[in-house]
Amino acid sequence: MDKARSRQTGGSGLGLAIVKHALSHHDARLEVLSEPGSGTRFIFTLPNRLIVPGALSENALNN
Repeated sequence: MDKARSRQTGGSGLGLAIVKHALSHHDARLEVLSEPGSGTRFIFTLPNRLIVPGALSENALNN
C-alpha cells in the first residue's frame, strides 16, 4: 500500500484516486464537501457534451 494514500496520513485512498483520474479524462469536475462529525459529500459535474438527451428517466431525475 502506498503510504501517501493511507487514511492515517490524510490521503484520499485508491477509490477516490481512480474516480479523480477517470473524471479528469472527461474534463469533469469533482467537488468534495466535508464536515467533521457530519460526513462527506462527493459531487461530480460532467460537461454537457457527455450527456445523452433523454437518457435519464424522470424517476432518475427525481431521486
